[in-house]
Amino acid sequence: MSVVAGSPTTSEEEAMMLAVVRELVAKKVAPRAAQIDESAEFPYDLKALFAENDLLGIPIPAEYGGLGGSFVTYVKVVEEIAKACASSSLIVAVQELGMLPILIGGSEEQKRQYLPKLASGQWIAAYALTEASSGSDAAGSMRTKAVRRGDTYILDGQKIWITHGSVADVICVFAVTDPSKGAAGISAFIVEKDFKGFHVGKKERKMGIRGSPTVELTFDGCEVPAANRIGEEGVGFKIAMKVLDKSRPGIAAQALGIAAGALEYATNYAKERIAFGRPIGQHQGVGFMLADMQTEVEAARLLLYEAARKCDEGAADVSLWAAMAKLKCGDVAMAVTTDAVQVLGGFGYSAEYPVERMMRDAKITQIYEGTQQIQRLVIARALVGKGNPSAPR
Repeated sequence: MSVVAGSPTTSEEEAMMLAVVRELVAKKVAPRAAQIDESAEFPYDLKALFAENDLLGIPIPAEYGGLGGSFVTYVKVVEEIAKACASSSLIVAVQELGMLPILIGGSEEQKRQYLPKLASGQWIAAYALTEASSGSDAAGSMRTKAVRRGDTYILDGQKIWITHGSVADVICVFAVTDPSKGAAGISAFIVEKDFKGFHVGKKERKMGIRGSPTVELTFDGCEVPAANRIGEEGVGFKIAMKVLDKSRPGIAAQALGIAAGALEYATNYAKERIAFGRPIGQHQGVGFMLADMQTEVEAARLLLYEAARKCDEGAADVSLWAAMAKLKCGDVAMAVTTDAVQVLGGFGYSAEYPVERMMRDAKITQIYEGTQQIQRLVIARALVGKGNPSAPR
């Protein structure tokens, strides 16, 4: 498949793309999902498949080798893949996450140097913000430093929980360039895997999304050309927050896809499993569960698609909508997959059935790209402001 690059994806182009994606998922992704989870290995074959079908450059403008597609189309593609395999959906989602700092804050030269390689799938991208001492407090506790020496920055520090860090060719890294300025002293850099002083450390053993490697990265006197700084010094944290506004809907899409896949499997099972002389789905106890699951999935979907539309518009309240979508879809994913396991009973607890894997995969969607508590904080601040901690109470 090849969608003509250019203006934002039309409804006809989107329908064509999604039809192809569903076919690829049914024939290539779903049969591999259990094995990917069991082996905990990155599926390079599926990365190549997605690249061949133009799925890695959907939001990248055509002038940089992408499709120039909409974020609405992008989240729908992630959702379709996640219905069968959450790990594989991250191939598309994290490629978008890793390229966004360049797209949002990069120079024209940086965009032309890196985005075509990412859009084509020639290179894999990653995003390195989190550190051992800075989970939700990404700015206040950042320890990785970048010191300028002539035309080079020297990076020293460590990042943890970096999705695809071990398979990435290029990583957008955030580091402190002026410790006296707090968040305003953080800068962003494009680091290539072959740069001197860059090392991949421990790979995490995880509950879910096992086919998506999550690793520690270390920078030991890592030499980064000054030309690879994204934007001016001190704008890194602003870039990071703008990235999250557009990447959180991608994780929401992953969560929604997991929930939708679990719901479909549980519904089909409930139609076929006979108890007390009729399908278990016709018993009120199970039927009502399925009704609630369906309602929650559709509510989450509407919220997600609206958040993606806000991304396409560049709406002023995109942070609010991205947080609401991520919050709702993550919670729905966890609730629906847990109920899917319950619908299948003992079989649901067995690794021979996919809902067990889906439940394990769903949990991370409530944690990464900002925990559910952070999403609630973003939403609350959008409603009532940050307030003044030193003001009288």
